[in-house]
Amino acid sequence: MSTPATFISPAARDALEDWLTQARALQGRAENTTGAYRADVLNFLTFMTEYHGGTQGLGPLSRITLRDMRAWMAHTRGPEVGPRTLARKLSAVKSFYRWLAEREGFEPTAVLSTRAPKYTRKLPRPLAEEAARAMIDTIEMQSQTGWIAARDMAVVTLLYGCGLRISEALGLNRGAAPLGDSLRVLGKGQKERIVPVIPAAARAVDAYLALCPFDPEPEAPLFLGARGGRLNPRLVQKAMQQARMQLGLPASATPHAMRHSFATHLLNAGGDLRAIQELLGHASLSTTQGYTGIDSARLLEVYEKAHPKAGQAGTFG
Repeated sequence: MSTPATFISPAARDALEDWLTQARALQGRAENTTGAYRADVLNFLTFMTEYHGGTQGLGPLSRITLRDMRAWMAHTRGPEVGPRTLARKLSAVKSFYRWLAEREGFEPTAVLSTRAPKYTRKLPRPLAEEAARAMIDTIEMQSQTGWIAARDMAVVTLLYGCGLRISEALGLNRGAAPLGDSLRVLGKGQKERIVPVIPAAARAVDAYLALCPFDPEPEAPLFLGARGGRLNPRLVQKAMQQARMQLGLPASATPHAMRHSFATHLLNAGGDLRAIQELLGHASLSTTQGYTGIDSARLLEVYEKAHPKAGQAGTFG
């Protein structure tokens, strides 16, 4: 039996793919992001097909009303789709409509004026410095296999010592080792950045490689699973879960929390917020601010230390 998505018009499908192709080319969208956008907009087009009882070509799509949008949001919202997820889906639909309206020459006000549901953004919860160090020491004891224990410790040391995303650490190839003073990382949207490597991280990777039973080619993965393939991030997550239970740490002590901890501890030690932004690979300074949980008072303190005009009365008067 055909699914409702089967009845989406070819013109609408083609428009969706054209938009995704352009977004990927111009904005460097990662494949995972592109896939999520495709699913979100396809969900919207499928709903409108069922809601209006007929195939929604480009003509009907240009006449979507605010009432239609509210119906879609009410239908989409459910136990597994909270306000944050719904806001993300609406953002994808709006982005698609901006592009489509410009290409087809219609007015997209009804779609673009639809308000996203309100939600409280959960700030990341970094570990205390002592807890981060304890996590690295403890995770080495989660496996009875020596090289796997060394591997997990090396991965988590990179997350905390270099501020890498787990996908970035596990995306490294064997040719990156031995690690030098800096490391070239491929981040979100296929954007490259250079991050400094602390000696502890380089030593941890060396210790892992000395014990690893595989001798892969330079283009093979650096971090390997038990069978020699690229390491699955779930295995690192599981090792950290076991470690945090031993240490009595909260469920927020995840691999990503090590990256948050890297940023927060650098800032607390007097690091420059802009420099930390570059190290993390954030496009927006506000994202870095959210990562570190920095408040207005801390921002003012950073400003007063760094700005050449800070503290000079009447400078801006």
